[in-house]
Amino acid sequence: MKRGRLPLTALRSFEAAGRHLSFSRAAQELYVSQAAISRQIRELETLVGRTLFTRLHRNVELTGAGQALLSQLTQSFDEIDRRITEIIAGPPSDMVVVSTEPFLANSWLLPRLNRFHAIRPDVDVSVDVGTNVADLRRAGNELAIRHSFTRSSWPGTQSRYLFDSRASPLIAPSLMASGPPLQDPADLGHYTLLHLENRDYWPQWFQAAGVVGVAAQRGPLFPDGAMATRAAVLGQGVTLGDPLLDSLELEAGRLLRPFELAIPLGTYWLVAPDFERMGEPAQAFIDWLLSEAGTGTGKPTPPALPDSSRSGR
Repeated sequence: MKRGRLPLTALRSFEAAGRHLSFSRAAQELYVSQAAISRQIRELETLVGRTLFTRLHRNVELTGAGQALLSQLTQSFDEIDRRITEIIAGPPSDMVVVSTEPFLANSWLLPRLNRFHAIRPDVDVSVDVGTNVADLRRAGNELAIRHSFTRSSWPGTQSRYLFDSRASPLIAPSLMASGPPLQDPADLGHYTLLHLENRDYWPQWFQAAGVVGVAAQRGPLFPDGAMATRAAVLGQGVTLGDPLLDSLELEAGRLLRPFELAIPLGTYWLVAPDFERMGEPAQAFIDWLLSEAGTGTGKPTPPALPDSSRSGR
């Protein structure tokens, strides 16, 4: 088919519906009616002579032909979007935009950025604090650092292992000096326990330590690690922190680690639409991140289906 006769409206409707696996969400994204999306897709199916969706009672699924077409269209549309964005208002070619979670940005990335600037003063790094990997499909963002309990939880992207997250008790020296002695993990039951995101992690830690009979689900609950760490520094209780992410507080003596036992708390990943298509400044920044994490340069891991019980963030 000649380029001049490509059904661009139908292809755009199909790509949005295939990406969302929903005609209604595609209609919302493109600001048209669901009937218009359905009509465009039927016309495209007639043109190609193949069924692209299997229509079920409450949802739709891609057929083999639909999956093959969607993969190419999403990649092509993303590339077009990136090129147009670069022309209109994109960052300079020597700027790398990285999206990361607030806690990781403040505790791990920002304290190290001067090392990257020392070896690559020609590259500017713009840190975009957020949690939505969909930003990678929008203007400017090239790379994200995300946490997950699964190998890879972000469909349509590639991921590279950065480092594992582990949780260990952390306490302010002043609180430890004024409270009961911490000679055994069970002694933590005499302190206020600070919880991160939910109340699951302290029970897991006490179980790993072989401790029973502690009210491990009592204590304040914080939405992110930064607040829990800050509360611990202020002497408000004992947090389960990551010794790597909280290394500055530990090195400065603002927090102490009374017990070495740590439980696994997921993994941090580098996430990008396509690592091979990234420019040299971004490639240099990725290599530096992997080096800082002690990971070394590795190949991208292919996208995996999200875990139904625990998703990435």
